[in-house]
This record gives sequence, structure tokens and C-alpha cells, in this order.
Amino acid sequence: MITSIVENYQKSNRLPIKNMFFGKKKELKNEVEDTSSKDLAIVTQMNQEFAKSLDLKETLQNSLEVIIKRINAQAANIFLIDDKSQTFQCIASKHQAYLEDFEIPITQGVMGKAAVIKKCIRVGDVRKDVREIAEFYFDLDNKTNFTTYSVLCSPLIVSGECIGVIHCLNKKTGNKLFEENDRKLLETLSGPAALAIRNAKMAKDLVEKNRMQKEIEIVGEIQKTLLSQNKKENFPIAGINIPAKVVSGDFYNFAEISDGVFGFGVADVSGKGIKSSLLMSKASSLYRCLSKTNFSAAELLNILNSEICETTSRGMFVTMLIGIYDSNKKELTLANAGHEPPLIYSKNGNFSNFEEAGPPLGIAPKFKFKETKINFSNSSMYIFTDGITEIKDAEGKMLESQGFQNYIKKYQEVPNNERLNKIIEDIIKSGRIQKDDLTIVVVDGKWLV
Repeated sequence: MITSIVENYQKSNRLPIKNMFFGKKKELKNEVEDTSSKDLAIVTQMNQEFAKSLDLKETLQNSLEVIIKRINAQAANIFLIDDKSQTFQCIASKHQAYLEDFEIPITQGVMGKAAVIKKCIRVGDVRKDVREIAEFYFDLDNKTNFTTYSVLCSPLIVSGECIGVIHCLNKKTGNKLFEENDRKLLETLSGPAALAIRNAKMAKDLVEKNRMQKEIEIVGEIQKTLLSQNKKENFPIAGINIPAKVVSGDFYNFAEISDGVFGFGVADVSGKGIKSSLLMSKASSLYRCLSKTNFSAAELLNILNSEICETTSRGMFVTMLIGIYDSNKKELTLANAGHEPPLIYSKNGNFSNFEEAGPPLGIAPKFKFKETKINFSNSSMYIFTDGITEIKDAEGKMLESQGFQNYIKKYQEVPNNERLNKIIEDIIKSGRIQKDDLTIVVVDGKWLV
């Protein structure tokens, strides 16, 4: 880089062979060397600034000031290309009106031409010479009350791709025209500037990624607090949730409503990621609040459905099963909104399904859910999300209901809290690949019998 600068200046300032005054020749030579030294110093300074700073805006603002002084320009800007909007967006500006919110189509003006041909463009007079290169974008002058006479525009190239331009305006001389040496210098400075922008953007993206990851972890921790904590002894209900990622789209809650009467709810939000986890948090919070009232299972689903239909994005929905277990009457009341049919395992070793269900929450705003009462004695009911039955082994075979039933039979005599842990542990240890949240809630009807 340094060699090229010296050579360029030597070529452009080659002295005549015949010179009657040796002193004049020496004076011009010294002037060339002095100019080259200044340019080398600027390149070195710019590289140092770019290398040590990750504050992109501050570094570029300072760099523009250096460029303006050396080139003797009236104003200068740096525009980056926004891929989504296909426009140039100003990220740094010196001695021109506020341009941060100003966008220029990437197909317009001298900047657009420089980006296409990937070469520095020097326009002597925008009103005379520009049509040979590109139509000057006079809207920029009109909206900033700035008068452009001449333009020097160099593309910012990284790995062969143009990411923006450095845009200098008006030489501060009598004719206001930039010289060829100005073009060469700006072209030289554009390389380290482009690298600085790329490095700063990468650093910013990394910081943003780490920030988002931290926020996701916080959301995950908050979600855990929304799940009911398992009791140590003599409680008929237990639950377990193993998220596929940091956050979960599954939810469960249970509590003793009155003496010997227990309420519970299990839900699964459509989709994955932050959007689903936020909807889960909303649905779980509503349920936790409403479940402390005297609403029936069906009434709870009706209220939740109405709220989710009104406030949830189109295409999002929640499957949910709500139940009330009265251990005194040995009776279960269930209302199902599109959730997986729960498995009921009786004392005689047989399984049965509770098949009745309405649509998921968030689909049919006027739907009225129904509830069903069943006798429940010396049995266990397992409520689960589809992550359990659809988990696949290395060959792509799903666990399905039969595989889940085998695990239930294996650990049925183990206390409910420990039982769920062992079931999940065996499922994961079997070599199956978890791609969805795993959630199981068990209600033991033999408690207090």
C-alpha cells in the first residue's frame, strides 16, 4: 500500500527533463516527497484508528475529519448499503446537514454508479460532467440546503462486495474541483475503512447475540417460576418439563383448591422460539390467575380462548387441558381444547384415553367448551404434550403412545415425582433426539383412598 502511494505520486508529478534551474527541480521534488509523506501518515493513522476501535460511528466521524482536511473538501459522508431496503443509509457525516435518516436508492446518483463499477469516481462539475457517469441525485441537495459542485466517491469493498461508499463534496479551492491525486488517496483510504466497518459490525452483532442469549436465558428462568413445584410427599399431582431449548412452549400448573380438591392445567403452544414462549407465558399467567376463582374447567377455557383470540397473532394457537380432581368424591372433571388425549392407567393394568376435545385456544372465538365428569379411583391419568410421543430414535421411529405406556408400566409403583423423572430419563437415555419440549403431568387417583 505504501509503495503504491509513492509510485502514484511520482508518476503523476513527473518533472520535465529539461529544466534550466536545478533549484526549482529540487524544490518540486521535495514538495512531492512531502505530500507523499503526509499521505502515508494519514494511511498509517487511519489504520491505527480502525484497528484499535470498535466504536464504528465515532471512528468514522474522526476519519472523515482527517479525510476532509487532507483532501480539502467542504463536506464528506459515509453511506452503507441496507440490503433489505436496497438503499444507501448515512452512518457518518461531516459539515453537511443531518443525514442519519436520509435514504438514497442504490441505483441512483454517483454513489450508485461507484457501487456498481467498484471504482472511485471523480466528477468535476455535477452540472456538466455528471451525465457521462450517472445522474446526480439532486434530492440530497434539495433536502439539506447544500449546493454540490464536485464529487469524489469511493466504494467500500470487502471480499469483493460493495458495502457502501465514502462521499466527498466540493474541493475548497477557487474552482471547487477535486484532483486526480485526491481520487487516488481516497481510493487508498477506502480499503481500511471498509475493513473497519466490517469488523465493527461483526463485533456489534456478537454483542447483540450475547445480549439476546442472556435475555432468552432470563425468560427461561422466569418460565420455570410459572411451573408448579412438585411436593415431596402425599400429593396426588406431579409434573415435569424438559425444554428442547432455553425457553419452552409448554406449561403446566396444579394446586389444591380446597380440602381434597385439586385443579390442574397443561398447555402446549404452537411453534417454537421466543414468540411461542411469550404466548405460553401469557396463557400460563392468565390460567394461574383465573384458576384461583370459582370458574369451572369449561368456563376457564372459554375465557382463555376469548383473550387469546383477541390478542394473539394469526396462526398462533394453544392446546390445553384443564381438570379438577375431587379426591373426596373420587371424581375427575375435564375440559380439553385440542390437547393430546390423556392416558388413564387403571389398577388392572389397562390403558384408556379421554378422547373428548374442542378446538385449540385462539382459533374459534365464539366456541363454547364442554366438560366431562368421570369416576376416578385407584387409577393414574397422564397428561402430556406431543413432544413425548413424537420423539424419534436414531432411525426416525417415534416413541408413540405404546412406547410411552411401556415406561409408565415400568415405574407405576414409584412415587409420582420420582416416577416422572425416571420416565424422562429412560426416554432420553434410549438414544432418542429431543427436538421438542417434553412435558408430563400425572394425577394419581389412589391418593387418600
